[in-house]
Amino acid sequence: MKCNNLKRIGWLGLMMVLTISACKSRKVVVAPPVAKIDTVNTRKTENLLLLKNNNLSYITLSLKGKAQLNMNGADNNVSVNIRMLKDRKIWMRITAIAGIEVARVLVTPDSIQVINRLHGVVLQKPFNYIHTYANKEVNFKLLQELLSGNAPQDFLLEEADLTFQNGVWLLKGIKNNLGFQILFNTLLKAEETNLNHASAAQALKVVYANYQKVNGNLFPSSMQLNSLSGKRKVDIDFEFSKIESDVEMDFPFTVPKSYEVVN
Repeated sequence: MKCNNLKRIGWLGLMMVLTISACKSRKVVVAPPVAKIDTVNTRKTENLLLLKNNNLSYITLSLKGKAQLNMNGADNNVSVNIRMLKDRKIWMRITAIAGIEVARVLVTPDSIQVINRLHGVVLQKPFNYIHTYANKEVNFKLLQELLSGNAPQDFLLEEADLTFQNGVWLLKGIKNNLGFQILFNTLLKAEETNLNHASAAQALKVVYANYQKVNGNLFPSSMQLNSLSGKRKVDIDFEFSKIESDVEMDFPFTVPKSYEVVN
């Protein structure tokens, strides 16, 4: 029973790392301007570079807020605290509305660890454990880019199809059997990212909204994730009330000696 509960908590934490829709932000939201078609540069290489350079630049990123989760029809409401050290670690603390810590997650390029406070157990897995729920193309780099609202660098390729439609850019293509489509807004920021692996019956849709300025950069304070992997269906809505970048932070993650390690 403990094992089944931990897997559920582990899945919850991992899928929360992959997402972000919610209510209005407490900070001023930046309204996308109206694009002018006559200013569009038709040179693909320069346009790809423009989109790439408009990604959020940071060393550390801290996100605090609430999340509404629906896993196969079951709803949960939690508070979340997410911290990221670029290219090195993603840390998450999940707290029940009553203020009780439910789980703590630490993801690195090599490993995934999930502490289940409710049942006194810990899950310790190599990073590829995430491929139980996601496409094999999902690596640590892609995970942090999706969570930070950035257009994944590995998809901003010359081989991809980049078009200008209805005043916004649309990028789509296929990489190693993984289909991708990224719709940008007129701020040149990702508005919707879709990943699809048809043969494996896996799909992920992330919608970003309510961009606000954070240290001179733009970050979406609302994100919505819709994930489908076989029969597993997960929907997560995030509302971030506090967003900080490039501030000092720690990543506390100590497993009590009394906790049981489960696989």
